[in-house]
Amino acid sequence: MNSQRHKRRESFSILLISNADQSSRQFDVSLPLIRFLLCLLLLILIAAGLSVYGFLSRQGVESKLRSQLAEQEAMVQQLTTEKESLETEKTNLIAENESLRAEAEEAVAAMAEKEAAEQEAEEAEPEEDPAVPTRYPYSGASVLLSSYTEEQPWLSLSTYTGGTVTAAGNGTVAVISSDDTYRHIIEIEHGNGYRTRYLCQQDADQSAEEGAQVQAGDTLLTITTDETQVDYQIIYQEAPVDPLSVIDAKG
Repeated sequence: MNSQRHKRRESFSILLISNADQSSRQFDVSLPLIRFLLCLLLLILIAAGLSVYGFLSRQGVESKLRSQLAEQEAMVQQLTTEKESLETEKTNLIAENESLRAEAEEAVAAMAEKEAAEQEAEEAEPEEDPAVPTRYPYSGASVLLSSYTEEQPWLSLSTYTGGTVTAAGNGTVAVISSDDTYRHIIEIEHGNGYRTRYLCQQDADQSAEEGAQVQAGDTLLTITTDETQVDYQIIYQEAPVDPLSVIDAKG
């Protein structure tokens, strides 16, 4: 006869004793329940660990995002500062441009005013009287032998073949003569207080005629011999004057 074997169920007893009345209470807990509780505790720990990990991960992400946000804010602040600086530079450049434009306009206005004043002065200048003997009395190569002095109130020139003695201003041929010193003496009356005299010591081809009207630059004599001496005299209001003080520099 086979004996029936009974399987024993393992269990654990939990004894609770009260501190007040020393009473006790016993709980029997089976092994499967303990295993279930352990599994449940493990799951809770895993869930807590995952929660902590997720929290820490979120904290890291948030910290990174905050850092990136701070960097972006700093960059925005820097760009704002640069923008303000550029705006200031733009304002300064506009002001400088306006100042330069004003200076240029003032310079142009001053130049225009100066040109107008010069033109007005030129228009106000009296026209040169062509009768004043301001021209040099000889055309061609010549050498100044002597200048005007009180003892010798004229210019002396040494002239060469081909050159011409010319009228120093508009006027009338008043005198044509000669003497022991000069072969040709020509005197022109200019009618404004001036008279000019052209005195040639050697023979020359004479073009002037007494009583003729001449213009400044008209030929009076043509020199035919080298080293011919020509003396030139200006008389103003019946007194001789230095011809170089009357001769126009352009003449």
